[in-house]
Amino acid sequence: MTTATRQRSLIAELRALGLAVGDVVLVHCSLRSVGRIIGGAAALACALRAAVGPGGTLVVPAQTPDNSVSSDAYRAATDGMTDEERRAYEERMPGFDVRRTPSYGVGAFAEYVRRRPGAIRSGHPQTSFSAWGRRARELMRVHDLDSHLGERSPLAALERANAKTLLLGVGYESCTALHLAEYRLRRPPMVRPYRCYELDHGHRVRREFRAPHLDAAPFTRIGLSLDDQPFTRKGTIGQAPARLLPVRAMVRFAVGWMDRNPAR
Repeated sequence: MTTATRQRSLIAELRALGLAVGDVVLVHCSLRSVGRIIGGAAALACALRAAVGPGGTLVVPAQTPDNSVSSDAYRAATDGMTDEERRAYEERMPGFDVRRTPSYGVGAFAEYVRRRPGAIRSGHPQTSFSAWGRRARELMRVHDLDSHLGERSPLAALERANAKTLLLGVGYESCTALHLAEYRLRRPPMVRPYRCYELDHGHRVRREFRAPHLDAAPFTRIGLSLDDQPFTRKGTIGQAPARLLPVRAMVRFAVGWMDRNPAR
C-alpha cells in the first residue's frame, strides 16, 4: 500500500527540483501520477504557492477545445454523425464564459486552480490560461483571438517574466510553451480557419478567425534532446517524474531544433 504524500514533503521536493521564491511557474500536471496526496489538488496547489512564496505566481492551462468546431475534441465528439446531426450538435455548443466555463482535457489540478478565488483567466475562448498569485492579472491581460499560443498570448508574457514550466507526471507532448516556438520558425506553420463560440453580454456569438495550425507531434522528440540540456532539472514529486525548465531557454532550443528538422 502506498504511503500518502504530505504537503510539507511536496514543498521540499519542489524546492529540491529548483522552484524558488518569487518564481512564475506554468504547471502541467497529472494528479493521478503524483499519487495519493493528503488534501488532494488543494494540498498540491498550496505546496506550489508555498514554494514560490507570496511574490510568485502559479499558472495552469484552462483550455476549452470542446468549444471549437476546428478542434480534435469536436471531431471526436461528432465522428460518425450526419451533416444534419453535426449542425445540431454545433447549435447546442454553449458560448465560452471566461468566469464559469470549465476547462476541458487539462486535468483536475488545472481545473482546481482555475476555480480559486482570486485566480485570473485569459479571455481566449479556446486556449485560455489561468493564473493565481501576485502577477496573475499582468500575465493574463493579453490573449488575442488569432494568437492561440503565440506572441500576443500569456505564453509570450510568461517568457518575458522569466517563467519556468513544470511537467509533473506528464511528458513533453503536454508542454504548451513549446507551441510558442512554432510561431518563430524560419518557415512558420500554415494559417487555417477556426470557429468557436463565446458569450458576449449574455448572448452566444460565433467567432471566426484565422491563425496558425499548431502541431505537438514533434514535442516528444524535442523532449528527448531537452532532457540532455543543462537547464533542465529532473526529479520526483510524490510518485511522479517531474521536469522543471525555464520557458525562455526551452523555447529558444525548440526553435533551433524545429528549424533543423523542418519535416518533423
